[in-house]
Amino acid sequence: MTRTLMFASVWLMAGVALASAAPKPAIGPEVMERTIAALVAKHGPGQEARIREGVAQVAQRWWAEDGDAAAFAALCEANFVADPAQLAATVARLERVLEQTEGRLNEVRRELLTPLDLDTGPVQPVDRLLATLDLGAHLREDLFATKTAFLALLNFPVHTLADRLQLGGSWDRDAWARSRMMDRFADRIPAPVLQEVTRVTTAADQYIAGYYIRLDRLRSEDGKQLFPDGLRVITHWGLRDELASHYGEPDALARQRAIQKVMERIVRQEIPRAVIDSGDLLWFPESNRVQPAPGAKAEATADFGAREPDARYARWIENFRAMRGVDRFTPGTPTAIARACELGRQIPERETDKLLIAVLSAPEVKQIGALIQGRVGRPLEPFDIWYAGFKSRAGYPEEELDRAVRARYPTAAAFQADLPRILRDLGFSPERAQWLADRIVVDASRGAGHAMGAERREDQAHLRTHVSVGGMDYKGYNIAIHELGHTVEQVFSLNGIDRWFLKGVPASGFSETFAYAFQDRDLELLGMGSPGEEARRTKALGGLWVSWEIAGVSLIDLRAWNWLYAHPDASPAQFREAVAAIAREVWNAYFAPVIGVGDCDLLAVYSHMVAYPLYLPDYFIGHLIDAQVGERLKGPTFGAEFERMARQGTLTPDAWLRGAVGEPLSAEPLLRAARQALAATR
Repeated sequence: MTRTLMFASVWLMAGVALASAAPKPAIGPEVMERTIAALVAKHGPGQEARIREGVAQVAQRWWAEDGDAAAFAALCEANFVADPAQLAATVARLERVLEQTEGRLNEVRRELLTPLDLDTGPVQPVDRLLATLDLGAHLREDLFATKTAFLALLNFPVHTLADRLQLGGSWDRDAWARSRMMDRFADRIPAPVLQEVTRVTTAADQYIAGYYIRLDRLRSEDGKQLFPDGLRVITHWGLRDELASHYGEPDALARQRAIQKVMERIVRQEIPRAVIDSGDLLWFPESNRVQPAPGAKAEATADFGAREPDARYARWIENFRAMRGVDRFTPGTPTAIARACELGRQIPERETDKLLIAVLSAPEVKQIGALIQGRVGRPLEPFDIWYAGFKSRAGYPEEELDRAVRARYPTAAAFQADLPRILRDLGFSPERAQWLADRIVVDASRGAGHAMGAERREDQAHLRTHVSVGGMDYKGYNIAIHELGHTVEQVFSLNGIDRWFLKGVPASGFSETFAYAFQDRDLELLGMGSPGEEARRTKALGGLWVSWEIAGVSLIDLRAWNWLYAHPDASPAQFREAVAAIAREVWNAYFAPVIGVGDCDLLAVYSHMVAYPLYLPDYFIGHLIDAQVGERLKGPTFGAEFERMARQGTLTPDAWLRGAVGEPLSAEPLLRAARQALAATR
């Protein structure tokens, strides 16, 4: 998961409600026409189309505080640029200044979040307060206050996603760079709005970052300890991965069913509040009983049976109400859903839905389900949506993998030191591997992990993964290899890009593709196997199975947000019931026919829904792209092809994919690969 992409590309395009409505444009049509006429008289009729477009763009965003009609006309007269060479110089200057400004603000933000993101010791009250400080929230406001934004709006067009889809095929790199430059000025959002966004999203992130379950304190109804001492996992990532790790073990079912019950208690907010990250209590999730652990302090167990109030859904609603307020500031994308789809993902919601349904309803999924049922030797259960038999680690006991990883990576510094070797083994030349390693910093994270890219080329990308006491375990290593894929993409798409305004990739799903390409080879990098034809077939089957699972989760996320827009005053309790109903509806439509069990709300457990709103479809899109570009990312050309694709920049998804593999975004390559693998498996 990429922290930089998430906040820079999505949430900085959003905001939270102010008490008053967005200011209305202060310039009327008569003032605009007089200004246009004066500029045409000065620069000639050949510039009229550009003048009309530019004056209209400025007028749409001009507020009373910016000045009267005379000030508006004076700004337009002084700042319209007709000379192409001067226009190019203007773009170059903005590019240099904004790289340094946005880049340094990103570094400041990283420092403010360090105690919360990294395992640096206890979080102090001052750390939580500083984490809500976002100096970057003022940047856009300051660009308008200094009239710099108006100069850009006067001289360069603002493009919508529809414009790019229609016109982008004929643009050169300069035209794309100018189009992306104008994304910064498309919407005018006051700094207090963006600061409140930071407060709300940071609070939700920290709620999830502290949501650990002590699995060693779980008990079966007959009092049996199900998990080893010291096992503490984060929700939902750690719970899911722990559940998946037990396939093939003699006592797997009892453990997996217990974790499923924990997840269901969390979704329904039936979980006793006191058991969250507590070693003082024993929890019997089947009956939901709680009792003091032997030797626990009396004060630590007071009121330990009370359920967690609907905090999960309250945080979710806070995000919704924050994002809802910005709708009035972004008329081109009037909902958070539209902003996430069209600005962040660059795929309209209706197209996203089509792709999701294409995978959810694919007949190949039911065939894979039958294959899994044969392998596990029992009827499928809901938790089998996380079947691990298609993963690269299948066949290796978790303990063996943990030992191998701990021996190699006792600290985050050890992983840092091994980066050049890892990158060489993946297929990058020795020189390129060292160049990449020099631009990546490995940090020990407090939570599961993420990648936080740089915004200016003099900075470094930061890879965060969890390092347990005694060394990195396999789960932390697997995440680290995934996040390394993100950071390598971030380095290439920043330091290797020809135009800074084109830095990055079209959407987070594309970065996820690169991360998957690394993660698929995690065991190979440990010297524990290498991919062959059988491994490729296994990946195709697993790719569809995991895409099917995340498609359901993504659909729930989108439908829940649509429900909130239809019920904006809902209470957390009402929303809890709505989410559970939506989850069951999606399950019954697309999962019950495969699993054989109905009315399950397990899919709603994903923490992203609370901490990273509307991000989940990016994982799904990443799997689709992975299936399309995967054939290019293998063998001796892996490094060269990875770099070539990553350096294309922020085109539209279709344009990027056409440049990468010669075809638009589609679910068909994923389904085709699964069909071929199924035919070969029979």
